[in-house]
Amino acid sequence: MNYKLEDVAEIAGVSKTTVSRVINKRGYLSQATIDKVHDAMAELNYQPNAAAQQLQKKKTNIVGLLFPSIANPFFGELVETLEKKLYQKGYTVIVGDATQDAKKEEHYLKQLLSRQVDGLIVGTHNFNIQTYNKYHGLPIVSIERILNDEIPTIAVNNYQGGVLATEFLIKQGAKKIIHTTDPFSNNMPSDQRHQGYLDTMAKHHLTPITWQIDFEMSYAQKTANFTKMLQQHNDVDAIFASNDVEATQMLPLVSKMPSKPIVVGFDGTQLIQAIFPNMPTIVQPIEQLASVAIEVLEKRIAGEATKTKYLLDVTLSTQR
Repeated sequence: MNYKLEDVAEIAGVSKTTVSRVINKRGYLSQATIDKVHDAMAELNYQPNAAAQQLQKKKTNIVGLLFPSIANPFFGELVETLEKKLYQKGYTVIVGDATQDAKKEEHYLKQLLSRQVDGLIVGTHNFNIQTYNKYHGLPIVSIERILNDEIPTIAVNNYQGGVLATEFLIKQGAKKIIHTTDPFSNNMPSDQRHQGYLDTMAKHHLTPITWQIDFEMSYAQKTANFTKMLQQHNDVDAIFASNDVEATQMLPLVSKMPSKPIVVGFDGTQLIQAIFPNMPTIVQPIEQLASVAIEVLEKRIAGEATKTKYLLDVTLSTQR
């Protein structure tokens, strides 16, 4: 249904003039009024032509970044790199830390879009957020998350990373190799790491061992979980961890084991490689991820065609 300005005004409980002023950012309005109008527009999926034309004709030079906890070294380094590159291009950056809260993510998303930012780069972990499906055609780019069929996804070759890590461990003589991984989801390109592991184990006629660990668990919960895993598999030769933080968390645990299992991480941030220079890891090209994401976003802003998926190679680092 094609809703009109008066429909928005009725739901928001304000006049058509007020709705128009909110859309065009004219005059003083209270935040409560602005929020009511934006909520009504979102409820109706109302996208006024005037606002769309303004976005096309007049750039705000503001880009929103929406990511999980930036305390995580990978997301922190990625956000820092994106901010630097966007600033160099003349953009002001607004960062939203969505943690693992879907409501918080949706709130950030609505607020950023209603303020007519030029575009969004997102890498959040929360799924089934309907807001992404409401803003068809608006400039949004996703990193390592599949949001919908229209939003381009920039991802690394996770399958390649799974193969590289597993082949490396096998060449070190490992036969009993555990892969720790997040619970599987169709929205996560990172699930392909596990497929790379499975295929490589099958190629070498080895039995795979999968240990699922939720990304959202606290540090203490993960430590208890890893301790349980190593108690159940006390003869393990090696562990392919789902990320560097969890890999480093396992290092003191495996150091107490007679077999001294090798641990390989995934991410390869500068911080982790500096602190743990001898820990093997699959390195994601953060600089390239940021550059491609910005390049694709600018194409979307300009109304140019883009692919739906961009795949970047990873590398194996065994020593700094």
